[in-house]
Amino acid sequence: MTLPLGGNTPKGEPQRDEGAGIPLDWDELAQRIAAVAEGETDPIALMATIACEVHNADDRFDWTGFYRVVRPGHLKIGPYQGGHGCLDIPFDRGVCGAAARTGEAQLVPDVEAFPGHIACAASTRSELVLPVWDGDGRLIGVFDIDSDRPDAFTQADAEALADILKSSFSGVSARGAAA
Repeated sequence: MTLPLGGNTPKGEPQRDEGAGIPLDWDELAQRIAAVAEGETDPIALMATIACEVHNADDRFDWTGFYRVVRPGHLKIGPYQGGHGCLDIPFDRGVCGAAARTGEAQLVPDVEAFPGHIACAASTRSELVLPVWDGDGRLIGVFDIDSDRPDAFTQADAEALADILKSSFSGVSARGAAA
C-alpha cells in the first residue's frame, strides 16, 4: 500500500494533503472503508464509519457527514465529524437540499455564490454533496463535505466518493436487512 505523500509522519500516521495540490489516494481510502465496513448493513453504522474515514483522509475536509432522509422532503443531521452542523434541512434549501431534491452531486466552488446556501458554519467556503442511495435505489440521505478553502473539490473527488457510497450502501435495503 502506498501513501499519498510517500511516507509516514513521526507518529506513524499517513500524511494528509496540506493544500500542496497532492491528490488524495481515493483507491486506498475506498479499500480501507471496504475493509472496515465489510458485511455491515446498518446505514447509521456505515455513515459513522464513512464520515470518520473520509474526514481524516484529507485536510481539505473541514466538516464531513451525512444528512438522513427522515420524511418526504426533509433531511436531519446524521453521523458527522467536525463542528456542529445544521439539524434540519428541507429539500428546497441549500446545497444538501439540492442534492436530495435533484438526486445529483453538487460541486460548489464558492458557497456564497450558491442561491439559498445555508451557512451552518461561517468558515465554509466550498462544498461537495452527494446523494446516498440504498441497495433498493431509495434515497436515504446525502453525504456533505465542507471546506474552509475556496474551490477545494474536483470532479474526480465527486466521482470517487460516489463510487465509495454506492459500494458501501449497496447492501442496505429499505427493510434494514441486506439487499
